[in-house]
Amino acid sequence: MKLATVRTASGTRAARVEGDSLVLLPIADVSALLAQPRWIDLAGSAGEVVALDEAALAPVVPRPPKIICLGLNYMRHIREMGREPPDFPTIFAKYTSALIGPRDEIAMPTVSENMDWEVELGVVIGTVARHVTVDTALQHVAGYTVVNDITARDWQRRTTQFLQGKTFEGTTPVGPYIVTADELPVGAAGLEVRCEVDGVLMQHDTTAELIFSVAQTIAYLSQILTLEPGDLIATGTPDGVGAGRTPPVWLQPGQTVRTAIEGVGELINVCSSRQ
Repeated sequence: MKLATVRTASGTRAARVEGDSLVLLPIADVSALLAQPRWIDLAGSAGEVVALDEAALAPVVPRPPKIICLGLNYMRHIREMGREPPDFPTIFAKYTSALIGPRDEIAMPTVSENMDWEVELGVVIGTVARHVTVDTALQHVAGYTVVNDITARDWQRRTTQFLQGKTFEGTTPVGPYIVTADELPVGAAGLEVRCEVDGVLMQHDTTAELIFSVAQTIAYLSQILTLEPGDLIATGTPDGVGAGRTPPVWLQPGQTVRTAIEGVGELINVCSSRQ
């Protein structure tokens, strides 16, 4: 099953993708859907049908209770950034104001000249997870989505903490759908990930190269805090980012960023004028 959040004249609605159409569900968005105890049954409800290509898609989980991100989770990316492989997951957070839809413009801030792209597999939690094991962690996954962790590198590097470069408002596309876990390989392993800027391939790898797998990540995070339905986990980016190039390459206003994960979906976002 594929789920989306759609903007309508009366607000957002959760929807189920059926071929070239969307079936609108009787609930505000996918975040609210996943909070329901029997969300999978509700997701199968009948409803008004609209054309997918005419729909305005919002971030698929507009208000996740938590947005947890991993850095340094692909070995070649670690090397291009001049870092050492971590013994434990490198974790930081975002705020919901950073999230945008799969076709929305990326808000390019006037205060940063070093905006960078980062294709990432997104994991959306479906049931409460606390103190779970690697063997049981995947039971708590609702599905997977695409994230582009657009990063202000100059702000990220101001301190040793990543957050200020990672959560500029209106910069993080998420979607277009959640693809439920049963439709993908176990742990979303081995999926091709790609990022293009103005048609030029910048990143190309597979999720088989994740240092910390989806199951390991969920088990680790669940020792720290309770993972809740709708939580979004971004699992890290492969090599090919702008900051890892010689000389560095940064996103510019007017450029188009295309971010895709095999079997999950594609984001297409234009960089706005600086604002």
